[in-house]
This record gives sequence, structure tokens and C-alpha cells, in this order.
Amino acid sequence: MSTGIFSSFNFTTDSARKSFAAQFIRLMPNGNAPLFGMTGMLAEETALAVEHGFFSKTMLFPQLICSAAGQTATDTVFTVTTTINVLAGMVMRVNNAGGENVIINNVLSPTQVQVIRGVGTAPPAAIGANLALFQVGNAFEESSVRPAALAINPVRITNLTQIFRNTWAISGSVAATEMLVGETNISENRTDCAAFHGADIEKALFWGQRGTSFRNGQPIRMLDGLFSIINNLAFYPPSYTAVNVNAAGATTNYTQFEGFLDPCFNQTTDPKYANERLLFVGGVARRVINNIGRTNGTYFLQHGQTDFGLQFDTFRIARGTFRMIEHPLFNSNAAWAAVAFAVDLPTFNVAYLGNRKTMNKEFNSEGDMVADNGIDAVGGTLTTELTCLVKNPPACAVITGLTASAVG
Repeated sequence: MSTGIFSSFNFTTDSARKSFAAQFIRLMPNGNAPLFGMTGMLAEETALAVEHGFFSKTMLFPQLICSAAGQTATDTVFTVTTTINVLAGMVMRVNNAGGENVIINNVLSPTQVQVIRGVGTAPPAAIGANLALFQVGNAFEESSVRPAALAINPVRITNLTQIFRNTWAISGSVAATEMLVGETNISENRTDCAAFHGADIEKALFWGQRGTSFRNGQPIRMLDGLFSIINNLAFYPPSYTAVNVNAAGATTNYTQFEGFLDPCFNQTTDPKYANERLLFVGGVARRVINNIGRTNGTYFLQHGQTDFGLQFDTFRIARGTFRMIEHPLFNSNAAWAAVAFAVDLPTFNVAYLGNRKTMNKEFNSEGDMVADNGIDAVGGTLTTELTCLVKNPPACAVITGLTASAVG
């Protein structure tokens, strides 16, 4: 009971109609579109045009790489591969056993800097070919002149919206036929159409490839999905070098498995929470991962035990935790069944173009004024236009071809 004006606050939990994506996660949590369903529980984002994007800024970590000739212990002009992001006043540490610190006194050219040697406790020493110097702060003299500025230039990353459409339709005779069990034919076909629509969006979110073309004389667009984005990190500023897509060998042990997933923790996503990822897997991949845990541990059977076996839903590596979800769509073919997708959910979302969030338009339905050329049938079409957003691609990873486990 409520008194006064009935507001949205008074709604019973889950009684108000939810978005198409949110209905998936509420009504079919183990269905064909768990990732798409989860987006219905996240903050919504709206695309204002068919090309939608965001601006990304990545922290700079200045460094120098010496030339193949190296430097002697008395050199004060260093020849390096590039001086990008290096400023006078920076303190750089030579990455060798001596660990000499030098101050950048002047940037002479795109490939040369003039330095002050041995400014710390480590004395000047020869620097080998191709050795790196990493920045360890900066230092300035009293009454120094204001140093040059250094800024991070944001880069716009975009994706394209894709139009998804699925239709259900049955003849008037089928619609009028009463069934002995189950739902009505209309309800059954509507449900099937919704399942197909969600599954089509879900598959694109994982496997879509960005592209534009023409079909029937009209423009058609495809979005970049997770695999394509993670597999092409070099195209994302600042040209990430992490290898986050790996093909497993004939067998995979724990050490190899950890090596495949470890790079996705090199990028901080939300400092308020521990490093955690969702791991969407196929049935074969789940069995391999489970067996990695089983064969690398010790398992005892006791007299009187009425059940046995191990089933892992969570596993940890040194740097983070993974919550495993077996994806029904991945089991639709042998290749996908052996795949594992590590997804950083806080940095993943979808953006709908304007008001084109899943729309349902039916024809010849009871009480519906929309007719379809007088056809003796009823039906409807679901239409959604959205794009996939992965705002921190290196925080995700993919493993393909998981076949068998091994000890190690």
C-alpha cells in the first residue's frame, strides 16, 4: 500500500518493463546472449551518428633506447632511436647492472640527447648497444627556468553501428490453432524471434568485423567485435604491443595458461576494485581449464563418499581472478568450443543509435492497426541498431584452440 502520488519509487522490484537486453539476463540468465544481457544492467550510452567513438588517453612512460653502437663511459651525447616524450630535466636510469642515473640536459634532435653523467651514487660506465634508459623522475637546479610542457594528446577511437533485424510470422490458420500443451503459436514464435535476435547481436559482439558496403543499393555497416578489437591492438593508440590473442598448443599447462592471460592485467581499469575478469568459454575450453586445476592438485576419495569430481567456476593467477561462464553459443561448433574470452566488463558496453534500442513492430496482431498488404498472417519484426565499445582493449584476452590439459 502507498499513500499520496504513486511514483516510480513505488514499483515492485522487476515489475516495470525492462530493456530487451535486461530481459535476457533476468529471464534467460543461462541463455544464448549473456554478454549482451549484461549490458542491459550497465549505464546506457547513446550513439549520435552511425560512427560512434570515445576519446582515450594513456599515461606516458618516457624512455630512451641507445643505438647499436652503444656509448662509452665518457660520452655526454647519446644517440638513441627516438627522443619522443623526453624533456630536459628528466632523470633516466640505465637498465643494466650498474644502474647509472643521468640527467637529460638538452634534447639536440629527434635521435640525440646531451646528458650529465653519473648524477647519483652509480658512477659513469659504458652502455651497451640497444640498452634502454627508463625515466625515474626529474630534477632541477635552484632558480631554474620553467621547463617545457608535456601533455597527453587524446585520441578518438571509433566503431560503426550495425542494424540487426529478425522477424517472426505465422499464417492466420496457425495463429488460430489451439495447442494441447505449451504456449500459443504466436507466443512461441515471438519467443523464438527474440532468442534469434539476442543471439545474432551476441555473436557480433564477439566475432564482428568492422566494415562498410552496399546491399540492395543501400549502405550497410558492420561493427568490430571483441575478437577483432583485441586481435588488432596495434591499431589502437598508443599502438599497444601486448599479445592478447594466443593459440594454445596440443596441450596446455598452468604456466602456459597463466602466460596467455597475464598481459590483460597490465592495464589498470578501475583502481577501486581488485583485478577481476569474466572468462567466457566453450565446453571444451572449460573442460581443459578444469583439468588444469585437477591435474595440478591433489584429490582424495574417502570411504562412504557418495559423489566425486571437481568443478571449478573461479580460478586465480598471480595477478588477478577470473569468473568462468560457459557460453552456450560457443558450443555450436568445434572451433568456438575450444575458445576462452577474458572480458573486462567495466570497460565493455554497447551504444544504441538514437532511439533505435530494440524496437518491436508487429502486423495484423489483435488490437494492432498495422496491416501488411492484406496478407492472411500475423507477425512482427525486432530491430536494433548498436555498436560495441571496448574502452580498454588490452585489459581483455583471447585463447583459441584449447585441446587438452597438462601438468606444469
